[in-house]
Amino acid sequence: MKKSKTGLALIAVLALLTACGTQEKAPDGSGPSAPVYATVEDDSVPPGEDMVRSPLTNEWVSAEAAATRPIAVMIPNEKDAVPQYNLSRASVVYEANVEGRMTRLMALYEDWEDLGQIGNVRSLRSYFAYWAFEWDAFLVHYGGPFFVNDLIEQPTTENINGALSTDSLAFYRTSDRQAPHNAYTDGQRLYRKILEKGYSLSYRGLTDDHHFLFASEAEPNTLEQYGDRAESAAYIDLSGCYPLTRCYFELNEADGLYYRSQHLVGDDDGPHVDGATGEQLAFKNVLIQCVKSEDLGLSEGYLVFQCHDDTRGGWYFTNGKGIPVTWKKDSDYGATHYYDDDGNEILLNTGKTMICVVNEDDTFTFR
Repeated sequence: MKKSKTGLALIAVLALLTACGTQEKAPDGSGPSAPVYATVEDDSVPPGEDMVRSPLTNEWVSAEAAATRPIAVMIPNEKDAVPQYNLSRASVVYEANVEGRMTRLMALYEDWEDLGQIGNVRSLRSYFAYWAFEWDAFLVHYGGPFFVNDLIEQPTTENINGALSTDSLAFYRTSDRQAPHNAYTDGQRLYRKILEKGYSLSYRGLTDDHHFLFASEAEPNTLEQYGDRAESAAYIDLSGCYPLTRCYFELNEADGLYYRSQHLVGDDDGPHVDGATGEQLAFKNVLIQCVKSEDLGLSEGYLVFQCHDDTRGGWYFTNGKGIPVTWKKDSDYGATHYYDDDGNEILLNTGKTMICVVNEDDTFTFR
């Protein structure tokens, strides 16, 4: 995506002052020391037979796993909904506000057929459906407001909806929490229901040829090629975007991953931990995607996001640095692609990715 010289100059100025909209960068010098990264051996040879690169993470996975469509599970993120189960197993996680400034997560899983307890599972919003479409994922949710019906009823939409009697056996409820925060599923239940509904496990040719572009593990993207445009970012704070979860990411210099914590209102501040594995959520790549959003004007406070666009920006963070980006999505099943200020599609690093979708007027800080 090319920008005019005027646009490039403007972005160069704004990058010193803003993250997107009115985001102000935190003062330099207040964060951890610069990270140190180990040299990675050549990774061009598969570690075993029938191993290929994952389209979601670029990690080595079985050819069967890579050829199987992922599941996209709607997971709540609020005080009564944590901890979530097997969220740390997701390859890509999206987060966005829903009504009441709560956030909801959409977790994309590959190699999911034998996965244990997943969830809890909550209702769908239309913007999450558009992000699931671009991965040709099976949408897994528990109902949704009336305005998602048109999307669900499209002939290309393949979903499993716990609110329907025909799909209910793919879900179960536990007694440790009160509804609606106690509905779960697992890989085997979903697998049986997908076959029963006649859905194809193989990709259907609806999406772009590629989604993310990845750097090799032998030559990771350090962002150093951007010079002064790459800013220090060992700490990323999204409290201004997600005021009820107030999540933030801290770089672990030992492994080069961003570890996620949050401060749910009424709870102590702390790591965002998976209830099934005990692991703190961690990501190699953090993308902040700025979008235009509006209140639909309904009593419930439902929101709508402009998912199809080519005019808005964001930031990409990896290895303790960040650069401003723009993004483009031009069709329902077309991927959201992210570009640097030179118009080149960015290279992500091998590993899991967190995509935080925020209103363009909300604020976040990093240092």
